[in-house]
Amino acid sequence: MAQNPAVRYIGPFAVFVGLLYLFRTLVLPDLVAQVAFVSLMAVIVIVVGRPVVDLRVRHVWTTVPLGILVFVLWILPDLFWPGYRHYWLFENALLGMPHPSLSLSGQTNLGVILLRSVRATVIVPIVEELFWRGWLMRWLIQPDFEKVPLGTWSAQAFWITAVLFATEHGSYWDVGLMAGILYNWWMIRTKSLGDLILAHGITNGLLCVYVVAYGKWEYWS
Repeated sequence: MAQNPAVRYIGPFAVFVGLLYLFRTLVLPDLVAQVAFVSLMAVIVIVVGRPVVDLRVRHVWTTVPLGILVFVLWILPDLFWPGYRHYWLFENALLGMPHPSLSLSGQTNLGVILLRSVRATVIVPIVEELFWRGWLMRWLIQPDFEKVPLGTWSAQAFWITAVLFATEHGSYWDVGLMAGILYNWWMIRTKSLGDLILAHGITNGLLCVYVVAYGKWEYWS
């Protein structure tokens, strides 16, 4: 029986989400957890997702600024309104609350920080872009999604994907929605998975620098 083509787009993301929940229930040292997480996801991405991962960047000089812009917009509310994320719209029983996923010892361990950064800047952009803009935006237009070119415009697919992308980010749903809108728009403009992976990676990479430099560990929840 032929493999469902959606598996290569959905599988890495599904495993990623599953591992997030699993590692939150396991009591493991931070370094062990990060090594295991990154190693398992690297295998999944290579074995499952590699045939559909396209890393070719067609618009590097505009994709890089977009990634930077999303980063700036992501941290802007906290810079101008410190503590606003503790309002009920962002901190409640449904969304949870921002809290660091690393222990105090993990926050000072270079190996842990490097592996957590690799996870954010390499693994997350690939698995999320495969799922959200590589598969879902097309599947919402037509279940036989491979017949739908990347970046095909549909208002319904655009907004459903943006909203669901926002919910994935919990207490950060507001900036998650903004990022989803910009990333969706850029997919429509570039029609390039590689450009989206690069933009997403730049955003997350800058967030990693911000987290470590300013001790904003709650961004790594």
